[in-house]
Amino acid sequence: MDAIDKKLLKLLQLDSKQTTKELSGKLNLSVTAVYERIKKLEKDGTIKKYVALVDRKKVNKNYVVFCHIKLVQHNHEFIADFEQAVLQLNEVLECYHVSGDYDYILKICVADMEEYREFMVTKLTSIKHIGSTHSSFMIGEVKSTTVYDV
Repeated sequence: MDAIDKKLLKLLQLDSKQTTKELSGKLNLSVTAVYERIKKLEKDGTIKKYVALVDRKKVNKNYVVFCHIKLVQHNHEFIADFEQAVLQLNEVLECYHVSGDYDYILKICVADMEEYREFMVTKLTSIKHIGSTHSSFMIGEVKSTTVYDV
């Protein structure tokens, strides 16, 4: 990956709907060269997919919870079971296996506290092998980006 690829990635992260013609003007390359670079980055997996970032407020999912999970035991079966179950939960936007006092951190987006309570009671706590949970609620968003500095 050269400097042009890095600049191209930055431009695409800022706005992936830019045309190859627009990108070619910003990169001082031909449209064909930009197209080929994008295809190469897609093929090698550097660009995984293109998405639309949705405003949580507009879709009534502005109640953000970070839930720390501790499993009852650390073994392959318990970890695999938990991770497979979390993949099925639409309310969970992100899940990270972490070190420290807890085993996982989940980012959960719901409409309000009532919906979060229902999620906890009917979905999350029904997952096998959870020993404890600890929830923190977002007060305000200071920074949220999807742009990596490459």
